[in-house]
Amino acid sequence: MFSHHRVYLFSCVCIGLVSGLVVWNAWSFTRAYQNQVYAYAAEVSSSSPQDDPLVVIKKRKEKPERQTVKGLYLTAYSAGNPKKIDEIISLLDKTELNAVVIDIKDYSGRVLYDSSLAWVKDFGVAENRIGDAKALVQKLHEHHIYVIARQTVFQDPLLAEKKPEWAIKNKRGGLWRDRKGLAWVDPTEQSVWDYNVAIAKEVIRFGFDEVNFDYVRFPSDGNMADVVYTVGDKTKHEVMKDFYHYLNTELSREPALISLDLFGMVMDQAPTGNDMNIGQRLIDAVGEVDYICPMMYPSHYPTGYIGFENPADHPAEVIEFSTKKGINFFKDTRAEFRPWIQAFNVGAVYNANKIRAQIDTVGKNTKAGWLMWNAANRYTSAGLESN
Repeated sequence: MFSHHRVYLFSCVCIGLVSGLVVWNAWSFTRAYQNQVYAYAAEVSSSSPQDDPLVVIKKRKEKPERQTVKGLYLTAYSAGNPKKIDEIISLLDKTELNAVVIDIKDYSGRVLYDSSLAWVKDFGVAENRIGDAKALVQKLHEHHIYVIARQTVFQDPLLAEKKPEWAIKNKRGGLWRDRKGLAWVDPTEQSVWDYNVAIAKEVIRFGFDEVNFDYVRFPSDGNMADVVYTVGDKTKHEVMKDFYHYLNTELSREPALISLDLFGMVMDQAPTGNDMNIGQRLIDAVGEVDYICPMMYPSHYPTGYIGFENPADHPAEVIEFSTKKGINFFKDTRAEFRPWIQAFNVGAVYNANKIRAQIDTVGKNTKAGWLMWNAANRYTSAGLESN
């Protein structure tokens, strides 16, 4: 017969064994769950290895709601200049404007914020002109401003020089260059795709609401007869279609929207299927991104367009005609039509009347809004409605 002491000891041992099994099972479950969480975090975030994925998940947010965006373009220098950015915020507070587009990688290929990406550091292409990007986005958000990151893709002379094996080649040897002497990276090169998506994911973590991809095309000027194309049995527009789909796939779970800048004439050529020898067609893009932003600057349309000797003098007519040619291609697709409009004096003086004519014409054809371009970032309230 067991004594009370022995019974007590036996009971303690049994309880200990049971408790141990419970703890072990709980630990195993927790560990398995944690591994799943970490795997999920690695899949959906662009965190650097030292970041805690659990924290990254907590910081995640949903994609912003679509809205009527009325924006203007800013260089990284402007965005990083406290006096200039305060002037821009004041203009937006007083007018119908509600968005800004900020360069985070420009036509030179320079990465314009403080990047922690190994690729960016290895290539030596960073030049932080923006400053504290996260603080800038937060400041703009405090004024209810929608913030878009503009990123050039295939015109990237810095990357082409650093990684010539990723660049477009010249039949005569060396790198091919356009009429400005700029080298381009090869749109068929998967590493170029991966590099640009890594940059996009990094800036999304700063809080940008949208990433706007520009130069998503093959080159259009220079000695085109010397270009070595590596498209294989594909057409240029099939290559670009694959790239648009890649952006969609890689960024679909990121908390930001996606847009593409295309030539303005992509609207006119939509019914013909002509890719203008640069690979851009509406039909290939409208199912893959949230916004298509054709650059519909009236000054950029050719002499004689719809009978006008100087299309820049007729912004409403030019934009209306071009829009009507392609607008039906957006029907029942993911993408919305949100064009770039002219806010610079080329071909004509773009005063309040001409700016307003563009805005009103665009407004009749889309609820997605418009973006104003002035390379020097000289903006006023001319042509804009007051708040």
